[in-house]
Amino acid sequence: MTDTKPQLPSYADPLGETLHMLKLNGTLYCRSELTAPWGIDLPPIEGCMMFHIVTAGRGWLEVEGEEPVLLEAGSLTLVPHGAGHIIRSSPDCPAEPLFDIPVERVSDRYEIMRHGGDGEYTQSICVVVRFDHVAAERLVALLPRIVQIDAWDSDAEGWLQSTLRFIAREARELRPGGETVITHLSDILVIQAIRSWLATAPAADQGWLAALRDGQIGKALAMIHRSPDREWSVESLAREVGMSRSAFSARFTELVGEPAMRYITQWRMQLARTQILEGAVPLGELAGRLGYQSEAAFSRAFKRMFGLPPGRLRRETPGVPAELVAAEQS
Repeated sequence: MTDTKPQLPSYADPLGETLHMLKLNGTLYCRSELTAPWGIDLPPIEGCMMFHIVTAGRGWLEVEGEEPVLLEAGSLTLVPHGAGHIIRSSPDCPAEPLFDIPVERVSDRYEIMRHGGDGEYTQSICVVVRFDHVAAERLVALLPRIVQIDAWDSDAEGWLQSTLRFIAREARELRPGGETVITHLSDILVIQAIRSWLATAPAADQGWLAALRDGQIGKALAMIHRSPDREWSVESLAREVGMSRSAFSARFTELVGEPAMRYITQWRMQLARTQILEGAVPLGELAGRLGYQSEAAFSRAFKRMFGLPPGRLRRETPGVPAELVAAEQS
């Protein structure tokens, strides 16, 4: 009889698995029709990534402490850490605060901005996204303050540039379904931009990212990420990747920057925090999903890391169903 039990894929690409975990939550998409002189001062947005796709014309992006970056037609530029920044038609053009500029609201998540004088025309799409997974938080924390993908006349990223052209057409024409197309393709572009950075940046070969690429430690990380509920120990992880306990422990700490058991606890707690903020899972069930034998043990570990019990975080989180909170308090 043929075994039809589903099999997990191999651990050949732990970094690829981590990218697969990136879960984007698009919060705002704004198409800007700009005529020089123009300048926009965008405020910091904590916990979010902002990025700009220039579909026509050009402009400049400035983040405090960094050199100004020229935004050319076809470029994709990420501001990964939600830092406040300025985009403008020329380096000496005054910038107006974002929320002082009128917009046309097409939907709850899509806006059109028309701003500037009567000079050279620039069109861009600004997107604000939030990552909802601990893997994303770790990865985004390693990115530089600005990540830029070259303009679309480059042959290096043909698929990426074709996608930019497609977004440019949708933004220009905004046909039925265009908003959906733009939002989904924008999410994919963020992943592509991160992949491009991973393939070329020296910093991508250090720390946690280097650990994911390591044949044995990367496999251990992938197992932890896939199965946070297992009763992991240094011994069991070392055995799974074919290393001695001492060699595994030393190499894990060297590459990841912290001991394996501390990493496991932090990974579980970050997953827990995301689930609590989403308000979808009762705390007792969540504790079991993360390998804790009791809700009390889970709550103690959570409070040690975040300074407050999970129940309090849930009660103080807007949007959590009242019946879920009431059931956990009873």
